[in-house]
Amino acid sequence: MSTIRTRIATLADLDVIASLFDAYRQFYKQTSDLALAQNFIRDRLTNNESVVLLASNESQQVVGFCQLYPTFCSVEAKPIYCLYDLFVSPDERRSGAGKVLLQAAEKLAAESGKARMDLNTARTNKAAQAAYESLGWVRDKVFYAYSKAVDA
Repeated sequence: MSTIRTRIATLADLDVIASLFDAYRQFYKQTSDLALAQNFIRDRLTNNESVVLLASNESQQVVGFCQLYPTFCSVEAKPIYCLYDLFVSPDERRSGAGKVLLQAAEKLAAESGKARMDLNTARTNKAAQAAYESLGWVRDKVFYAYSKAVDA
């Protein structure tokens, strides 16, 4: 297994993040749109609305990312992170990059005073589920997740 290093991304990383983010969206059956990806990531970073962690391999090539959105849990009355995006380039899967990103996110959450992290994944994404559970993530058996599109 190769050595994977993580770091917090900056606007200087916009092009590489956007490329990975576009691939992530395609994984979830969205049409490729690099300009949309760049604008979305630029806005999140510029407005301090998310934290993006990057994973690099031994060659210092960025191979994956995870995006954390700071939010709150009203019941606990504490800040949390929503880990909304986690993606590793297909040719780097099984390198450990995903697990290293999850561990880096957990460390950052603890250092930032977050009470916990939440995430959702597709029911069919068994590989991701196995990775989450191997790192101590617990599948919610109490709450259902709902969503509703809103006309903007």
